[in-house]
Amino acid sequence: MAPTDSRQQDLSVLQIDRSRKESLEPKSKVPWGPLLYVGVGIVFVLVVGLAVSGIFAQAPEVEVQRVTLERGSSTGGTVVLTAGGYIVAHHTIQVSSKVVGKVAWVGIEKGDQVKEGQVLVRLEDNEYRAQVEQAKANLAVTRARLQELETGSRPQEIDQARAQMEEAQANFQNAEVNLKRVEDLAKQAVASQQQLDNARTQYNVTKAQLEDSRKHHDLVKIGPRREQIDYARAQAAQAQAVVDYAQTMLDSTLIRAPVSGTVLERLIEKGEMVSTMNFGGTGGVKASVCSLADLNDMQVELDINQNDFPRISPHQDCVVTADAYPDRTYKGVVDEIAPEANRQKATIQVKVKVLKPDEYLRPEMNAHVSFLAPPSKGEVSSAPREMLSIPRAAMVQNEGKSAVFVLDGSHVKLREVEVGRDLGERLEVASGLGPNDKIVVRGLEGLTSGQRVRVKRGA
Repeated sequence: MAPTDSRQQDLSVLQIDRSRKESLEPKSKVPWGPLLYVGVGIVFVLVVGLAVSGIFAQAPEVEVQRVTLERGSSTGGTVVLTAGGYIVAHHTIQVSSKVVGKVAWVGIEKGDQVKEGQVLVRLEDNEYRAQVEQAKANLAVTRARLQELETGSRPQEIDQARAQMEEAQANFQNAEVNLKRVEDLAKQAVASQQQLDNARTQYNVTKAQLEDSRKHHDLVKIGPRREQIDYARAQAAQAQAVVDYAQTMLDSTLIRAPVSGTVLERLIEKGEMVSTMNFGGTGGVKASVCSLADLNDMQVELDINQNDFPRISPHQDCVVTADAYPDRTYKGVVDEIAPEANRQKATIQVKVKVLKPDEYLRPEMNAHVSFLAPPSKGEVSSAPREMLSIPRAAMVQNEGKSAVFVLDGSHVKLREVEVGRDLGERLEVASGLGPNDKIVVRGLEGLTSGQRVRVKRGA
């Protein structure tokens, strides 16, 4: 074969067969255009979402609070001093037992309201009941003896004593007659000296017996001596005192509330031992069964710096605010000022009486007291009025003026306000805010007016 024919054969292999073109094309076509638009839309949404989330991620989180509208104090006046302290019960009582015993029953729980005289705890009383019965039996014996002495001799006893006296009288007369007869016989030398001596002896014996029977008859008729009756009466009184003491000890097994009040702490359980004294933490033996206080008599205990002490005077009007309930205020009055200062702290303890406490106040709560200046001469205390108040923590200073950050949508704006009375942890707002405004109370660091913020959930 020639070389030229060989080349043509090779080129024919490389040619495209036009008849097979249609068989090589796909039966159906995919609509790539619409899919492309959808993909671009998804990417755009993702990009926008990431951008928005990035913006909010950069926005600081703040806590907001609505401006509080509350009823102000009728003792409105200038606050001369604000101090913090603790609410305490005026009189806290540790209820103890007068006797030693094992607890048989406990009828109180923490927080219970009890009345004066109510049984709180009962001790086992078998031993004390036995002592009462023994004392009563001894009292019965002494009273019977006293009654016997006070009644005197019975008629039968008097008759018996009279009969014994008459018998002695007869014996004496007989001995007297016999003595005379023997004396006459002795003079005649008929009776011996021995017989005379026996007759004289018999005479003396019967005479003595007669005297004794007469005295005994007189004593029986008169009855017991006054001294004996007095002695028996004293023994009966002593026995009665023993009964009273034993009964008191028995009654003391019922531990009662000394005053009406609230149980602050239950300190005893059934089966434990109680004592009349504190053994210094000895296990199983308790000196007190509970602590009790009248929560209608509450005070705020404060340590006032000596430099601020001149601003306080006895019976000074105050406004009390518990930190747990900053929107509630209570009237108060300076009730007690310590007679001496604390040298180490350089403070003087002052107690402010809460005039009308309610169920919101609890002992040991943190509280702030605003001491009010006395009203000027001729000034009359105004009636209670409504006022706006905000937390002290929400206040910032802007160019020497008081201001707060107010929430406006997702942004905050700085607004100047005029501050009124100092209420401790809160401040009265005289102007600049309304009761529907929401202000930033936490997260103030670095905030600027107009800045976007994220409000903390639940605020």
